[in-house]
Amino acid sequence: MLQNKIYQNFYIEIGKTFLVILFGLSVIALTVRAVNFLDLIVDSGYPVITYFSYSFLNLFGLAPKFIPLSFLLAIILFILKHIGDSEFIILWTSGEKKITVVNLFLLTGTSALIFYLLMSTILTPLALNKSRQLLNNDKFNSFLPTIKSQQFSDSFKGFTFIVEKKINSEIENIFLHDEGNNLKNLSSNTSNAASNTIIAKKGVVKEKRIFLLNGQIISSKTDKTNEVIKFEQLNIDLTNLTTTTIKKPKIQETSTLKLLSCFLAQNIRSEICSEDLKKEIIPLLLRRIVLPFYIPIISLICSLLLLTNKNIYNNKISVFIFSFMVLLFTELVIRYTGLNYLLRIIYIFLPFLIFFILYFFLVLKFSKETKKI
Repeated sequence: MLQNKIYQNFYIEIGKTFLVILFGLSVIALTVRAVNFLDLIVDSGYPVITYFSYSFLNLFGLAPKFIPLSFLLAIILFILKHIGDSEFIILWTSGEKKITVVNLFLLTGTSALIFYLLMSTILTPLALNKSRQLLNNDKFNSFLPTIKSQQFSDSFKGFTFIVEKKINSEIENIFLHDEGNNLKNLSSNTSNAASNTIIAKKGVVKEKRIFLLNGQIISSKTDKTNEVIKFEQLNIDLTNLTTTTIKKPKIQETSTLKLLSCFLAQNIRSEICSEDLKKEIIPLLLRRIVLPFYIPIISLICSLLLLTNKNIYNNKISVFIFSFMVLLFTELVIRYTGLNYLLRIIYIFLPFLIFFILYFFLVLKFSKETKKI
């Protein structure tokens, strides 16, 4: 079919529109989410390059969510444009069959389906896992961005701090509390120290070091005694601090093969293979593997616009509503497929059933139109 130059141009036009809409929606969503990612710099002290790399990799996690909607908009815009330009009428009068155009729409829908499968099963979990490894490998770059005046901060494991005033890199009235043994050799007997509290009047922060002036160290011992050491100058190395950012890969960042092996096999010892998590794995696998098969249904619903006689079910508003309801159904129902076995079976086989019903309906309608002519 694509040997025909007209259909090649149609296919390319739909594909370009689809990719432009998908890219635009994904970038808008990433821009909104990237605001939340600023916490990596402000609260956790990661370098700017880590922030941008992490944000870019998360684009692969957002894009698949907009593929069905982008395809719906692309196919509807294409059909309405060519109906308005009377190009389809020229095709019908030249002897082309409407079912041939429907098959073209199905081909574009199948291409979107394959694109979705590649993204959701391979590229998305790989990119999200890479982004998590990025946070795991890159340590915080500077302690200074994590400091906020008169605000307690617990951005680091076992380490809490607050300052009264911050002017550039200079701080005043500092309180540091370390329960994670991050600050080494502050006590005369480190093996007996349970926690260290540091109070100082002034200080200067430089990258991963902090210089404190006029203060004292209060070391709490395991035997419930305290040791107080006063100082005029104290140079503290903060290299050992570890951010509280989640570094272990989430289920969404786990490869599809691992999730499938966890779901199919019974005796795999893994944290993600617990019974509670399996309820989350099932919807995720269905989203990655089954949901794309609802995309060709969008092609068939939009093909109703090609019918000559306009009824309540095949005008442009109804077609968009029907298509959007299918997308809404796929998103709402998939959340509960991990809890209900019957719902899971219905979700898996429903797209194939609807596909054959709609395709048969279109073939029947187009054949009746041809007989009338």
